[in-house]
Amino acid sequence: MRSVRYLASTLDLETKFTNADEDQIKDKLEQLRCHFTWELVIDDTEIPELENRVLEEIEFLDSTYKVGIYNLLAYVKHLRGQNEEALKSLKEAEDLTQQEHANHSDMRSLVTWGDYAWLHYHMGRHAEAQIYLDKVKNTRRKLANSSSYRMECPYMDCEEGWALLKCGGKNYERAKVCFEKALEVDPENPEFSAGYAITVYRLESFNKAAKRTGEFCLNTLQQAVRLNPKDAYIKALLALELQGAGRQAEGEKYIKEALTNGSSKIYVFRYTATFYRRKGSLDEALQFLKLALKATPSSVTLHHQMGLCYKSQMIQIKKATNWQPKGQDKENINRIIRSAISHFAFAVQQKPTFEFAYIDLAEMYTAAGDHKKAEDAYQQVLCMESLNTYMLQQVHFHYGQFLEFHKKSEVDAISHYLKAVKIEMASLARNKSISSLKKFALKKLQRDASDIESLCILGFIHKVRGEMNEALEYYEQALRLDPVLENSVFVTCTH
Repeated sequence: MRSVRYLASTLDLETKFTNADEDQIKDKLEQLRCHFTWELVIDDTEIPELENRVLEEIEFLDSTYKVGIYNLLAYVKHLRGQNEEALKSLKEAEDLTQQEHANHSDMRSLVTWGDYAWLHYHMGRHAEAQIYLDKVKNTRRKLANSSSYRMECPYMDCEEGWALLKCGGKNYERAKVCFEKALEVDPENPEFSAGYAITVYRLESFNKAAKRTGEFCLNTLQQAVRLNPKDAYIKALLALELQGAGRQAEGEKYIKEALTNGSSKIYVFRYTATFYRRKGSLDEALQFLKLALKATPSSVTLHHQMGLCYKSQMIQIKKATNWQPKGQDKENINRIIRSAISHFAFAVQQKPTFEFAYIDLAEMYTAAGDHKKAEDAYQQVLCMESLNTYMLQQVHFHYGQFLEFHKKSEVDAISHYLKAVKIEMASLARNKSISSLKKFALKKLQRDASDIESLCILGFIHKVRGEMNEALEYYEQALRLDPVLENSVFVTCTH
């Protein structure tokens, strides 16, 4: 009996020591700077597509900064439950560090070692985790005369920035801050400059309503090209930014330079296609997209771009036929619509959080006359959690257009236009929503000059334009007609 009690006591003591050891190692791990502590915002449904993009970069992006890509791949493999594969990716990162950064291998290995430590911890290998913790600690002591596990270092800021950038739009603002921190220490560093320029460009594209002055983005890209003269990828982005600034001929010069450069060809083809699509040269755009698709047939970006080209082709034919295509033109449009639908459908299947692709898909279903599938596509994106305000405004506007012109539902259309306008963010969608509301209100007032809802809508429109005297006139007219408006559109519009 005594031996049983002794054994139980010993096991209890061992458990306490084990738990204490685990708590201690977890405290150390949480001090590390690596993918496991950067709080990367990745939706579960986005992980397969993210892995596909990372693998594409490893194979097709000519970059001297591939260590970070392998580290990120290891983290993605871990998220997918493939820890042994993750260890292989970290080994690739270690080998590359020795090849590319032999003189600074310890400092450039800190993120990799942090990822190793976390990975071994999750695999229950605490002794191995401690080995990598010691590597970080010893390097920290050697470089900064400190025995802590956290290190402030511009190269780590940079790698964190790249990781955030690759994990999607919700991480872009934090990525920008990381690159800014790195540039404060070394403003002429080519890698830091490239990361910062790409992030600023992506932020501008991701959230057009919060667009910086074009000059700012242009300057960051020009600086990056100066510091990375052989980087065709950045030259292609600069070309697109110049095109957006109305300097298309200058942009085309950079596109041609990027194409003759020979590096990162698949990515250059993508941006070249975007350039020519925006220029209206759709056959050229499709030619480059098809070349890129041969190499990366699962690319969500390429399929979305293909869909956009076909969508533009449809519009070109409709305009040329005065919006009444017949015969061969109508057959061509139907064929183009089917092609666009297939590419947009592939994009949302591979990346279920691709909001704009859902809108494009809905518009193509509408063009095909399939209103049920169009409605389903709009509902998919409307039900998404944490849409950014710009995206939410776009969805309400486009859905409002669908309800107005295809479902012939004025009441529902007005509701969504109001929601778009209430998002206080300047954009073309907001301006068009205001115009649609004004058109509805004036049309109804022609039929009935005492329509209170229309008076309130006109008051609201003047209010959002800052025309307060005119807004008050319409609100007062509405109040004279019905002094009790607590449950009416008056309340909706003024709050």
